Amino acid sequence: MSKIFEITHRDAAARIGKLVLETALLTPAIIDIRAKDCPIVDCGSVWKRPGPIEKNDGKLFILPHRSLPLQTREDIIKELQVHLKNADHAHTGLVLHPFTREFPVSELYALGAAKQLENRARELVDSIIRLKENTRADALLYTPSLATPENLAMLLYLGVDLVDGIIPIIKGYQDIYLTNSGEFHLDRLHEFPCICPVCSSNTPQEFLNMPKNKRAQLMAEHNSLKLGEELSNVREHIRSGSLREYVERQCRARPWLTAVLRLIDGQYDFLEKRTPILRSNTLYANTSESLNRVEIRRFAHRVLERYTAPDLDTLVLFPCSAKKPYSISLSHQKFINALGKYRKFVHEVIITSPMGVVPRELELTYPAAHYDTPVTGHWDLQERAWVGGCLLSYLQKNKYKNIIAHVHGAYREICESAANELGLEFIYTADKGVTSHESLKNLEHAVSGLENTKKRTAEQGKLDMMRAIADYQFANGAGDMLVPPDAIIRAPFPKFQLFAGKQLATLIPQYGTLALTIDGGMKLGDHPYYRVKIGDFIPHSSILAPGILDADPQIRPNDEVIVVGETFLGVGRSLMSGWEMKECTKGMAVELRHSKKINP
Repeated sequence: MSKIFEITHRDAAARIGKLVLETALLTPAIIDIRAKDCPIVDCGSVWKRPGPIEKNDGKLFILPHRSLPLQTREDIIKELQVHLKNADHAHTGLVLHPFTREFPVSELYALGAAKQLENRARELVDSIIRLKENTRADALLYTPSLATPENLAMLLYLGVDLVDGIIPIIKGYQDIYLTNSGEFHLDRLHEFPCICPVCSSNTPQEFLNMPKNKRAQLMAEHNSLKLGEELSNVREHIRSGSLREYVERQCRARPWLTAVLRLIDGQYDFLEKRTPILRSNTLYANTSESLNRVEIRRFAHRVLERYTAPDLDTLVLFPCSAKKPYSISLSHQKFINALGKYRKFVHEVIITSPMGVVPRELELTYPAAHYDTPVTGHWDLQERAWVGGCLLSYLQKNKYKNIIAHVHGAYREICESAANELGLEFIYTADKGVTSHESLKNLEHAVSGLENTKKRTAEQGKLDMMRAIADYQFANGAGDMLVPPDAIIRAPFPKFQLFAGKQLATLIPQYGTLALTIDGGMKLGDHPYYRVKIGDFIPHSSILAPGILDADPQIRPNDEVIVVGETFLGVGRSLMSGWEMKECTKGMAVELRHSKKINP
């Protein structure tokens, strides 16, 4: 619907975009609707009988509205909510009450009574999710009179695009000094923890000796500078894909912000549909909230829903390692050497916090090879419950005749709990640490009697890996379609190339995902998922959202997709989610890698 807003970067619900009106505005942004050069104009409150505002197609007008208190009954909201239509303005926005159930189409939504949502974590999360889920993907969200340096990162993480600097100015006139880690009363400060022009040339005592009006102006200037500094900081985190780590640090400034993070994590579907499938940076799981990250939960869900274990009788459970991928670590090299010639008889699965369980076939796939977490040797109850639950679910789905657990400490306790609950018998081989000479000998002895069990060759193991990754990426069934029994793997690990007559795919070692060739895309021709349908035209290097007729709603940013037109077939990387492709009218949707013209 919006032809004035284009999203360029995404990180969960946060996004960077460009609002193009009379002047271009980079979002997220701090706006001042009182300023003449602001591209957004507030037409005022109906309670005050606003006068006419001069028409200007180069600005976006927030239509006259009626402000209502936060705790207004739903029937009164419905009766008094104003949705004026004004044909005089080309671009308009609406003010909506946080608890409204009606969402008329608009280019911008301002959340009314937003200031009253401070310290109300549940109401803030619920109102933003309700609004975002009932409006178009390219609609802007503005939360007036709410932003401070300490809560800005969280607001943008929730999906807010526009804020204002009203609260920092008010706080300045109240002698309250703002930082991104909290606020301080001026008379309690001994020195300024800032070197901005305001703070570097004054001391708290000098401020207190100033006339009230001058002091207030300087305090307001500092507070506004800190809000602007925080905005630039958050935008950089969005660009680098590290906003989640930053939010986990920032939310400690206030208990209600920590509550917001925990509540939004409870809305998995809302965040998952907006979160890229992979990132180029390391995923740092530094807090207990990290266990609820979309990337971690998505991986665990796909292992259970999309992954099928190879047809082998024996499972060997290993602990994780600090070095990724696990198989190149010193400890796992010792495990592999201990397995020796019997490795072809076993299926290897790694137990790890925070990932849960990682089949060896998926150890390269993001984020299994891309995370880092503090190692203390102590597992808290939440970690044990999460990893134990993942192991339990995995063993319920995938059956083995023999289970060898080469684990120690908390890993063993988790295995023992799962074995007791399922009534299974594990063989434990690590009594004195997993890399001790005795433990490795025990592992070798445990697998030495497996000659009469099912086995697979090294080449079959490579094909199983490609099938597993294909299923992980494209959903169940894709592996068998893309990797036929007569397929072969060329190039050494981890740069596998899949051939079946012609090259079908390449394993990208940086992310552990498959990049398809045109022939690979044709192999998946009957697979219904991760497809983008375009109109009757021949694109070149990229496809814009307006040219897309339909897209699989499962598609996420950075997914491998197959593009199909009446006379066109292409493969490439998605730049937005499938549901966004159908709703946005600006922006690049798919970056093509290979394409060809086909007969209709």
